Amino acid sequence: MAKLDDRAGGMGEIADIDGPYEVAPFGTELARLGEIDERIVGLSADMSKFSDIIPFRDRFPHRYFNAGMAEQDAVTMAAGLAKVGKVAFCATYAAFLTRRALDFIAVSCAHSKANVKILAGSPGLVNPYGATHQSLEDLVVLRSIPDITVIDPCDAVELRHVVRTAAETDGTFYIRNLRGKVPVVFDEDGFQFEIGKARLLRPGHDVAVIGTGFMTERALTAADAAAAQGVSAAVLHVPTIKPLDTEAICETASAVGRVVVVENGLRVGGLGSAVVETLHDAGIHVPVLRIGLGDRFHPCGSQAYNEARFGLDDAAITEAVISNRWEFA
Repeated sequence: MAKLDDRAGGMGEIADIDGPYEVAPFGTELARLGEIDERIVGLSADMSKFSDIIPFRDRFPHRYFNAGMAEQDAVTMAAGLAKVGKVAFCATYAAFLTRRALDFIAVSCAHSKANVKILAGSPGLVNPYGATHQSLEDLVVLRSIPDITVIDPCDAVELRHVVRTAAETDGTFYIRNLRGKVPVVFDEDGFQFEIGKARLLRPGHDVAVIGTGFMTERALTAADAAAAQGVSAAVLHVPTIKPLDTEAICETASAVGRVVVVENGLRVGGLGSAVVETLHDAGIHVPVLRIGLGDRFHPCGSQAYNEARFGLDDAAITEAVISNRWEFA
């Protein structure tokens, strides 16, 4: 008999995977960790299929809890389980977590330093169902909350490492989840994830592209295109939004003439704003172009359609890197 939230569909999957990928890296890694650590429990809010926690649920049904369509309850249950010694992974849509359950994340989890790991799916424009399901402001809101670690992984490899690190590290985490067929960008051999550390993926001396989440892959694509036209573009990947690697940002920006920040979220208040604040405070004066989403509700539509319309696709990022021209949408 099908579980309550095992409905058909591919909601929240990243579109147009051309290269190698992994399927459900979050749930697969969590199930592996569950074999090692009996303290790990999983929770969802009627979204186990669409948050990819099913591998853990099926392996440990007695350690999985579905709160139904009640995100506040799911987060509060996670905080309660953490209070009795569990490591609680709570996974559902980012929009519902950061709007409906924000107070519970802030007070029951972060304020209490609870060992709760929030896996937030369908961030930014990934979800096709418009403003009600698109979480554009999550990084803006979450980076303002004390005592929480905020991470936006680039690919399947980094997501697995982030889940592992979160399980091994006390405290509250907010992790943007990548689900379905998740691209593989990084080489597993020698890969390391460290909380609060950015990674210089490519050196350059003309422009620095600073990215987070799966937008970093697009930054690399733009850097390749720029190189073909004689523009040397560095690429700095910033997976941890909080705590922020201000030293790496300053070092990278100091070596170039201008900076382009790319993110799958609001242009104001997220990584772009954090970069501007960091450089201003350090007295580093270089032009910063922020590529992100404007101050508006965005419509229903495929990820590819919305990203092309609002300037988050490869073409728009490449144009910004090469020519420093970009129209805000």
